Amino acid sequence: MSSQTSDLKIMKEKIVKILIQKGEELLNKPKNREGVDFFLGIDNKKIKDETKKAANKLLNNFTEYPHAFVLACVMDKQMKAERSWLIPLAISEEIRGFYFQKLFLMKLEKIKEIFKRRNLARFYNKRAEEFHLTIKKIHDDYKGNASNIWKNKPKSGEIIIRFLQFYGVGPKIATMAVNILARDFKITMQDFHCIDISPDIHVKRVFKRLGLVSNNASNDELIYRARVLNPEYPGVFDLPCWEIGRTWCRPKNLKCHECYLDKYCPKNI
Repeated sequence: MSSQTSDLKIMKEKIVKILIQKGEELLNKPKNREGVDFFLGIDNKKIKDETKKAANKLLNNFTEYPHAFVLACVMDKQMKAERSWLIPLAISEEIRGFYFQKLFLMKLEKIKEIFKRRNLARFYNKRAEEFHLTIKKIHDDYKGNASNIWKNKPKSGEIIIRFLQFYGVGPKIATMAVNILARDFKITMQDFHCIDISPDIHVKRVFKRLGLVSNNASNDELIYRARVLNPEYPGVFDLPCWEIGRTWCRPKNLKCHECYLDKYCPKNI
């Protein structure tokens, strides 16, 4: 093995160690008393601070509105994450509340009308249908209480399966949702083995530039690489890499000198 190859291997091991440490710190730190900030690190001046505050308050209220979080997760596709986090708030403003029974009584056509008028999603009819079907499934399968999805300390894989059973939800959304429940809401689970990394565009870019996957890596390669690197909790890399990609390791206008991995990064750009 050449000295250059050896050096690259050492640097890669250091990168992985730092990322795992960052992820485990997030998992093990106490729950924030003020709740999860779903807009942290999102520089979008179009969203007013009071709107972010109201959305966060709704999404963090697992006592009265655990379905708000589930609905926002189901909506999180083909648009920026912050838009999906705002959808429950927009609906609550329309119907003056977000109690489950009030949502359950909403007709699909009314939901479609709100999605279209308020421009809540690009494919508003499809997202409205998914919203409607999510409410119906929570009613039918979880007695109208979304917190039953993660109640009684289930295995991480079981919670992921339950999310996958919602219409329009794939592995990316399911693992993201369960990762947030474990890492941010401190929901008790038997294990974290099945919480994969989510192949988000930012996460994928960072993994490639760090040399952890090939430049033409598929989503599956990314997922399996994370499993190899940290099988006890593959999703440990998710938020640290997302934050790096969103904040410093951007597609353009990179800010490498501000990133904590700068001196170890091979910069495969």
